Amino acid sequence: MYQKIKIFVLAVFIIAGAYATAINVRHVYNFNPSWKVFVGENSAASEKGFDDSNWKSVSLPYAWNEDAAFKVAIHDLPTGIAWYRKHFKLPPSSKNKKVFLEFEGVRQAAQIWINGTKTGIYEDGISAFGIDITPYVISGSDNVIAVRTDNSWGYKEAATGSTFQWNDKNFYANYGGIGKNVKLHVCDKIYQTLPLYSSLHTTGVYLYANQFDIPKRRATLNVASEIKNETARPESVRLKVTVADRSGKTIKSFSGQPIVVQPGKLVVANAAAPLDSLHFWSWGYGYLYTINTILVIDNKEQDLVSTNFGFRKTHFGNGMVELNDRTIQLKGYAQRSTNEWPAVGTDIPAWVSDFSNGMMVESNANLVRWMHVTPWKQDVESCDRVGLIQAMPAGDSEKDVDGRRWEHRLEVMRNAIIYNRNNPSILFYESGNKGISEEHMLQMKAIRDLYDPHGGRVIGSREMLDSKSSEYGGEMLYINKSARQPVWAMEYCRDEALRKYWDEQSYPYHKEGAGPLYKGANASDYNHNQDQFAIEDIRRWDDYYIARPGTGKRVSSGGVNIVFADSNTHFRGEENYRRSGEVDAMRIPKDAFYAHQAMWDGWVDLEKFHTYIIGHWNYADTIVKDISVVSAAPQIELFLNGRSLGVQTAKDAQYDFLHIFPKIKFEKGTLLAISKDAAGKEQSRYSVQTAGAPRQITLKPILNPKGWRADGSDLALIEVEVKDKNGIRCPLANDTIRFSVTGPAEWRGGIAQGKDNFILSQSIPVECGINRVFLRSLPQSGKVQIVASSNNLLPAEITLTTQHVAVNEGLSELAPLPDGALRRGETPTGKSYSTKRIALEVESAAAGANQEMAENSYDDNEMTEWRNDGKISTGWITYTLKRDAVVSEVVMKLTGWRSRSYPLTVSIDGKEVWKGSTPRSLGYVTLPIAPTKGKTITIRLTGDSKEKDAFENMIEVTGTKQLDLYNDPNAANSKGQLRIVEIEFYKTPKSNTTD
Repeated sequence: MYQKIKIFVLAVFIIAGAYATAINVRHVYNFNPSWKVFVGENSAASEKGFDDSNWKSVSLPYAWNEDAAFKVAIHDLPTGIAWYRKHFKLPPSSKNKKVFLEFEGVRQAAQIWINGTKTGIYEDGISAFGIDITPYVISGSDNVIAVRTDNSWGYKEAATGSTFQWNDKNFYANYGGIGKNVKLHVCDKIYQTLPLYSSLHTTGVYLYANQFDIPKRRATLNVASEIKNETARPESVRLKVTVADRSGKTIKSFSGQPIVVQPGKLVVANAAAPLDSLHFWSWGYGYLYTINTILVIDNKEQDLVSTNFGFRKTHFGNGMVELNDRTIQLKGYAQRSTNEWPAVGTDIPAWVSDFSNGMMVESNANLVRWMHVTPWKQDVESCDRVGLIQAMPAGDSEKDVDGRRWEHRLEVMRNAIIYNRNNPSILFYESGNKGISEEHMLQMKAIRDLYDPHGGRVIGSREMLDSKSSEYGGEMLYINKSARQPVWAMEYCRDEALRKYWDEQSYPYHKEGAGPLYKGANASDYNHNQDQFAIEDIRRWDDYYIARPGTGKRVSSGGVNIVFADSNTHFRGEENYRRSGEVDAMRIPKDAFYAHQAMWDGWVDLEKFHTYIIGHWNYADTIVKDISVVSAAPQIELFLNGRSLGVQTAKDAQYDFLHIFPKIKFEKGTLLAISKDAAGKEQSRYSVQTAGAPRQITLKPILNPKGWRADGSDLALIEVEVKDKNGIRCPLANDTIRFSVTGPAEWRGGIAQGKDNFILSQSIPVECGINRVFLRSLPQSGKVQIVASSNNLLPAEITLTTQHVAVNEGLSELAPLPDGALRRGETPTGKSYSTKRIALEVESAAAGANQEMAENSYDDNEMTEWRNDGKISTGWITYTLKRDAVVSEVVMKLTGWRSRSYPLTVSIDGKEVWKGSTPRSLGYVTLPIAPTKGKTITIRLTGDSKEKDAFENMIEVTGTKQLDLYNDPNAANSKGQLRIVEIEFYKTPKSNTTD
């Protein structure tokens, strides 16, 4: 039977090869199967005839140290030399063709040999790269590729001796070797180039759209394809373009003008045409078209390149971001670019990327900011499919650099833009994880302007609040506002929580905040229970919600929470990995995930109301506790077993979304929260139910939608739960589950708290009644049986089948990609926000001291401030509005905002309207006042400011706390100073004014 299959597969390859020869069509093969790996040095391994029969057989992507993922801390991940080898044979049709290898990336460096000849070196650990192996391969014969990889933390560039800034033990989890996909391209000698500038110095196909008419669903598609002629004669070439919709139907075909390509030369062919009846790519709407670019020579179609592309219109200005003519407040996560999983690291198939990234959208996030380094192509394309906006960095650690290390960053940004500029989900190019010089920002901007001038993307950097060249910015921990460039928080909540811990009253009774010190400081914020972690997320987001579009001239464009999934990177809590995720490392949601669903379901203002009860309802009969309900509805009513426990209205909410019903005594049954509109009509509901004693195990497979592929790299995710006799999950269960597996699959397991984090163990506890484990397919297909058992629980069993994947001489067809997700539908029409308040313009200011600095306090620049001279008597400033108005709010950003409280009075035309001490915050404070008509507003200091850090554990990796003090060493101890960064005055839209 096997021999028949082999003959059939060979026939398919021969037929495909003959077809390709007849019409000169490019063929792209999956080069992931049938590799061999050896960890250690062996210089003879580069030779073609080397005997690698005893080496480990693997399929890519495969990091040789994947077993350590989440088992050890990031700085303890194994490093060193590993060799990869592969035997392959090209189909006969490849004779006299061009043959390229495309590596999506290697960590950290690689040297490559083909048939014993060294063909290239790769060193940056981020970029995709290509190799022209045409001179070294023999068509129809056995060929061998050997790759020597080195993932040393201190790796130095061979030519210069320079290290790479981003090869960092804090941020960039080090999964060594070939941990990304590899493809093989066979094409004719006049061809469209690959977008692999770092090695081939070519730019490939560039697609962009303009002349948008969103209401009429129209846009113009522009195509620019770089063509190279490696024949001996000039060729007249015409570029033909076809556009197919999601169903595969061709909706447009058009061509450009013929051009002549001289031998050995590169030229760019162009074509453009209007399209109508378009579906625009949008948040949660991953609608992609297939754009085929085809070379026509002598009226014969030959080199065809397919690109998935989404049409979307963007605009950045007035402090806001627009997508398809609709303002969107950015909300999402700063996720590590490795996006890793336990025991497999980054060695995952595309559907698992979609599963993870799609969960971000499910939580109502619209943006992922990948951190420090460019994400791999699989995650970039995944965000296209699930409808998730991306901020794409190049490479960075934590600061600006110069010399060769700065050149590295420029080169990686160039490589990343060229490789990813056709992906519609990328809206932001990030030039640095911290502010860079204006000169460096201009250099980055020049790269964007050269290689992606029309893509509808902005380029900027973290911070850069007063930059003249950066097109967006935003700090790491605090809130910023602007009336000019969009600013959004790059990482706004660093707290950590293990999913296992519910609260202090639930097994395993973890005391809130208990854990070791971090660098000698209190680390309670990094050892939260789940309930407090969710509340902290609500508290932090509230600042951005208050300052959203519609709340004045100066607004926040939003922010991203660090991180989405627990990460094998630097940590501050008691575990050896980062637990800041709203889901754990196996993507099981924590309560904070559902809190975000309730807070984020709208483009700006909420468009759908959710209700969520934080925690569970399984306690001892003596327990009395506060119940936290997440909702933005006008009314929330809480019921216990049908009995009302009270109603709270919006004015009772803490942080706009949090309602706390105090001192609820536990009683077995159902706790129900119902959200209602102002008229009392139900909008949504959520309940938690008391579970009975643990009774049974259940298993649920989460599989590749295209089928579990027997390719040696596909994964099956198995969810295991402990339930009571009625099928309700037992939220306090921590039973150890024993797994046995038979059939063609490899056990990879999951993660739990315990020795080595239970990595690779086939006995693993559930936590809060649930866990997940991975199985990896083998290259042989068949039935896989999984049995789960535990003491005193009914066992569970499932049988899965892996699907045969044809591999011939080391080559296979590309695996089918997941379908795009359209869960949120197309971009809604109409405004995404209502006007909550109207900004009042300041005409001038008079100050008690430093008059020349007075304008700094209302100049829309958060890098300037006004301050008095340290005498309480001069601690005043009076603002004159452009016209009389009814003032209802005063909003200020005061230096030392997170730790300093200023005793102030506020007067309008001499009448005192507010007196007290300002609250500490993550940026801005709002002082509500009784609406008062006037033209002059005086802010006066009435005593010394008081220091008490409201966020004392929110420290940097460096241990410093200076961002809110302008790096002024004397700021924390200054007395008698009033220091205003920005001040704003507002009226309500319905106020009667003389405006």
